[in-house]
Parts: sequence; structure tokens; C-alpha cells
Amino acid sequence: MAKTSKKATRKFEKNHLKDSLERRKVGAKIKQKVQIKEKRALRNAKDAEFLGKGKAEDGEEGAPEPKADPFGQMSVDDFFAGGFEVPEKLAKKNAKKALGKRKRSEPEAEKEDEGDSSDASYEEAPVASDGEGSEDEDEDMGMSKEAMEALAEKDPEFYKYLKENDPETLDFDEDADLAEVDGLSGSEEEEERPKKKSKKSKKAKAVVEEMEVDEESEEEILDETEVTKEMVAKWKKAMSEQHSLRAMRQVVLAFRAAAHVNEDEGKDYKYTITNPDVYHQLLVITLQLVPEVLQHHLPVKESAAGKIRVSTDSKKFKTLTPLLKSHTTSVQHLLTTLSDEATLKLTLSTINPLLPYLLPFKKVLKGIVKTVVDIWSDASSSEATRITAFLVVRRLAVIGDAGLREAVLKTVYQGLVKGARNTTIHTIQGINLMKNSAAELWGLDPTIGYTTGFTFIRQLAIHLRSSITNNAKESYKTIYNWQYIHSLDFWSCVLAEHCSPLKEAARGKESQLRALIYPAVQVTLGAMRLIPTSTYFPLRFHLVRSLLRLSRATGTYIPLAPLLLEVLSAAEMKKHAKPSTQRPLDFSVAYKAPKIYLRTRVYQDGVGEQVVELLGEFFVLWATSVAAPELGLPVVVMLKRWLKEAGAKTGNRNGKVNAALGILVQKIEANGRWVEERRVKVEFAPGNRAGVDGFLKGFEWEKTPLGAYVVGQRKQREEKAKILEAGRREEDKKGKGGKKGREDVQMDDVVESDDEEEDDE
Repeated sequence: MAKTSKKATRKFEKNHLKDSLERRKVGAKIKQKVQIKEKRALRNAKDAEFLGKGKAEDGEEGAPEPKADPFGQMSVDDFFAGGFEVPEKLAKKNAKKALGKRKRSEPEAEKEDEGDSSDASYEEAPVASDGEGSEDEDEDMGMSKEAMEALAEKDPEFYKYLKENDPETLDFDEDADLAEVDGLSGSEEEEERPKKKSKKSKKAKAVVEEMEVDEESEEEILDETEVTKEMVAKWKKAMSEQHSLRAMRQVVLAFRAAAHVNEDEGKDYKYTITNPDVYHQLLVITLQLVPEVLQHHLPVKESAAGKIRVSTDSKKFKTLTPLLKSHTTSVQHLLTTLSDEATLKLTLSTINPLLPYLLPFKKVLKGIVKTVVDIWSDASSSEATRITAFLVVRRLAVIGDAGLREAVLKTVYQGLVKGARNTTIHTIQGINLMKNSAAELWGLDPTIGYTTGFTFIRQLAIHLRSSITNNAKESYKTIYNWQYIHSLDFWSCVLAEHCSPLKEAARGKESQLRALIYPAVQVTLGAMRLIPTSTYFPLRFHLVRSLLRLSRATGTYIPLAPLLLEVLSAAEMKKHAKPSTQRPLDFSVAYKAPKIYLRTRVYQDGVGEQVVELLGEFFVLWATSVAAPELGLPVVVMLKRWLKEAGAKTGNRNGKVNAALGILVQKIEANGRWVEERRVKVEFAPGNRAGVDGFLKGFEWEKTPLGAYVVGQRKQREEKAKILEAGRREEDKKGKGGKKGREDVQMDDVVESDDEEEDDE
């Protein structure tokens, strides 16, 4: 029986002790309020002589009556709400700060309000804190330790009465200010405070965690403590060898002070750091050891399917929650202040182990995602830092739920659009890195990827329709800017990444994102034809490349040849151009040709090179198709007609462009004849779709006549790009990059002027 009784006792302590203590405490408080209310009614019924000094104790209640003094007509709560002489004097002198707030649950506060409503005869005493007009804030303010000592000396009988009937009023909590340092919300303090009070019960001590047991004895928060190397070494040893929660708690508090170092916010922290070496050591041990200690006490379990499980219902997790949220907030703040790439990368890499513990806290995670995405989209961040930041975002998208994934995708897209505002030769690589990395996220959850993709593509279509229907002079600028161009290009990256036949075959089903190909292509084609002038030929070339990528990856036929033939039909390419000494326009970082380039030979040469390149890239996609001869015939006819007109006296007389187009025509014709030779041997009819799809399947397109030509052209362009890049770097070393920088600004002038008129997409 003894063993059974002991087991039942342990079970009661584990499951019901806390609730029993809470119910007992609530009942005692209600009883206390009833007694105080009855005594107040009796006191108001007596005449003034009843309040004189030396009055005997009330026989009915058995509790000592307080002496007659200026506070004689006040209840206990009125007394603390109104303040008294000692705290008022301290507040006026500004000598010391109030050390905490007395948090009470809503039911208790309501009961107190009911009890106080009947007492309206007293005059309010001066309030200690100035500038706080809210009654709720006044009621939450507690007494300082010095105030209680002064009360015990001035009115010992009243102090004794409070001690016997309202002990919670005198329950001075030295860790209250520490809770504020940890950045806890009011609800969290309400959860933590009963745990601290339960330490006074011997039975409750059996279920209190290590950190709670040591809280009152480990902190002296009245004075700031200078962090030394010895302290850091001691903390490091305790955390690495013993996985001490106490050491981790102290490190987190010191790390919070380090994250806000040199900031003049008027906040006081327990620790101060003045030595740079100590600052560096503290950052390193905090970022490296805090995840290890958490993993030791709260191990993260990951299934084969990638599902994460953390025991969030355990008491230890609830105990560590304030510490975890405080540390995460400090890390987030530190990320916004760091400029050193190595430290920034280290800080980002330590967020990954914390993410499983933060999944229940959506608000904290959204703040982390926004900060990390800002670093990922910042043009000043290095490539390694951007990749590290992206890994954090990707990890969160993998382990998070559907709502969190959607929030991550939206934040990433907004960061991409924001980071693509200005495009120069120095930022184009970073923007391409963002587009290629972000495209991967839309394949993690096809359902969420489709809904968010549809929403954003629809948004682009709405902008395009508004620009077409709006007769305002500047309405086109909402479309013709780098943000819109990169947005369309990004969706071509997403669809090309996840709608390829190989990936769909590996998954065994068609991608849900394939349904977005048609609307994305339609919006892109509409944007190209919005203003079909020679000024915006560079923009057309950018969007043609986006559609080429999409067509190449998904096998979707997109009629791009007419868009390029429209360029050749413009007066810019048909008429003779004037000579110019301008350096060739870099089409990769320009969507609009400056006026000084229009009708010049250098611009005509550049446009001709782009047309030849893109026509070759388009036809090589179908170089092994059974319909290649019929596909190239109309284009060959139009190109020959154009070459005939260009070679006349009234033509452009540009031998460079005309010769390049003539070679392209020859290669297209040769490729058509090559396909016809192999098409003669087939035995299936044109209506046999399986036979048509299997024609020359698996044949390397590089070995076709047109394919060999395109491969050679690509190599020439790569060599030319390397030479230009080497020359650009040499100019930067010699300090002669100013002129190029001015040209970049000139090419970007439209975007810069439009920023004040349009909203970010």
C-alpha cells in the first residue's frame, strides 16, 4: 500500500498539483476580497472616532485594524494604485527605477474592479509615475523593495496585516526586470509568474526545472556587470561540457546586450561589453553553443520524409520559450547591424538549428524571414552570404506548414522585386542568382506554388491591362522598368525549372505549375508589344530570351520569329545609319536605348547581332523536329526579301548585319534539307502523334547544320564577353570606371525617375 500511495502522490504532483495550488490561491483571494469589502462597509458606517489611534481589533473578523493615517480610507489596491510618499519621492528624484510589474490575470482584475467600485469616497493620492494616464498601467505597477521596507518601518501593523491577508502584494520579484530584458509579452509573464511562486511550496519543487530553481539566486539586476574574458570562458566551459541552462541563460542576456551595443535607446541591460575581444568571443560562443545546448535538452527528431518533431508540450520547452524568443530577437537585431561578411555568414548559419524550435511562434519566424530576405536581396551582400541566407529561407519552407510556406514565398518574391530595382553590370549577377535560387522554392509545395504564382502573374497582367487602357502619358512606365522585366523573367525561370518533361517523368505526373505557362507567355508577349519602337528593342530582346528559356525547358512552342522580324521591319534597321563614336551598347543591362544611340551605326550593329543570335536560338530548338522545313520556310522568304531591300541604294548598306543574316538564312535552309533527307525514310503518317514525337528523338541537336552554327556563335560570344569583362576589371583597378558608371546611371534614368511615381510591385 505504501508503494501504491507513493505512486499516486507522484502522479498527483505531476498532473494536478499546479491546478490545485492555483484553485486554492484563487479561492483564498476571493475570500480575502470579501473580508476586505465587509470591513470597508463597517468602517464607513462608524463615525470618525472609530478611525482614531489605538482602536481595538475587529472581533468579528479577527484581523488587526490599521492605524488611522492618511491612507485609512483606502483599500489595499487603492493604496498601491495611488502611490505613497516613498515611491513618489524616489520618482521625483529619479534616483532608482521601478523594478517590475505585478501581472495579474484578467479574472482577478475583474474581481478587484468589482470590489473597488463601491469605494468612491476617497481622494486619489499623487501617482508616483508621471506621464502615465492609463488606469490599467497604474494598476499593474508593483512596489519596489525599498518601498516595502519603508512601509514596514512607518506602519508595522499595516505591513503585518498585508503579510497575513494579502501576501502576494509583498511578493517582491527581483527577476521582473529580467523578464522585460528578455522581451517577454504580457501573456508569457503571466505563464511564468505562477511557476516562480510555486517554488515556495515544497511539493511544487519536485516539478520545477533547473533554470527556474536557480533564478532567484543567480541574478543581481540592480547593477550592470562588465563581461570579462574569464566570465566568457566559464560560460563556454559550462555550456560545452555540462550543457548548463544557467550558463546559457547568462550568455543569452550578455548576447542581447552585445547585439544592442553602442545603441542609445535608453534601455538598461544586465551586462555591458566594452572590450572588442570579449565581444567577439561572446558572439562566437553564443552562436555556436546555444543551439547545441538546446539540442541536448530538447532534441529535434526528423523523420525520413523530412518532418520535424520537437516536444513543444513538455514543461522544459515552455520553460525555455522566453529564453529562446529573446535569443532569436537578439540574433535578428544583430543581423541588421552587421557589416562584416564573415560574421554575417556565421550568424545566418546558426539560425538553421533554431528554426525547429521557433515553428510555434509565427510572428517571430516572419520577422526572421523578412530580415534574412533583406540580406539575400541586398546588392551589397556577397554571393556566399546570399547563398547562406537562402539556405535559411529554404530550410524554413521545407519544415514549415502550408501557411508558413506561403508567407515565405510572398516575402521572397517581394525581396526579389525590391532587389531588382536597379540593374547594372555590377548587380546583374546577383539578380540572376536571386532568380535562380528563388525559383527552387516554388517546387517544394506544388499547391502553394501554383496559388502564389497565379496571384503574382495575375498582378502583372492587371498592371499591363491598366497601362493599355490608361491614356495617361506616363502609364507605360509601370511596365517598362527593371522590376517588371525581372518579374516576368523570374516566372519563366520558375516554370522552366519545374515543368520540364524530365522532372515530370521523375514525379510520375504533370506539374501543377504547367497551367501557368499560357498566362505567363501571354503577359510577356503583351508587354513586348506595348510600345513597339526602336527605343525599347533591348526590352524586347530581354523578354524573348525569357520565352526561349521557357520553350527550351518545357518543349512548348512559342512563336517568337514574328517578334524578331518586326525589329528588322523598323526604320532603324532598314535605313542608312549615321556614324557614331559611342561604345557599343550593353544589351544585358539596358532595357531602353538612350537617345544618343538612336539612328547610329553602332546601335544598328548591336540590334542586328541580337536578332541574328535570337533567331538562331529559336530555330535550333526545333532543329530535329519533323516540321523544321515548314517552320523555317516563311522566315527564310522574309529574310531574303529584307536582304534584297537592304542591299539596294536606299537600303541600310550595313554589310556586317546583312552578311550575318545571309549566313543564318543559309544554315536554316541547310537544316531544312537535312531533315527532309531523314523524313523521306519514315513510315508513319503525319497524324501518328507518337511517330512524330519520336522522330530523331535522342539525336544530338549540336550535330545538325544549324546546331553546329549556333554552338560556334555561342563560343564566340563567350570569348568576347570574357575579353570585355577583363577590360572592365582592368579599368576598375586603374580607377577609370567613372565614365562607365555614368553610363550605367544614364541607362537606368527612367527607373530612377519612375521610383517616385509608382509603387513597388
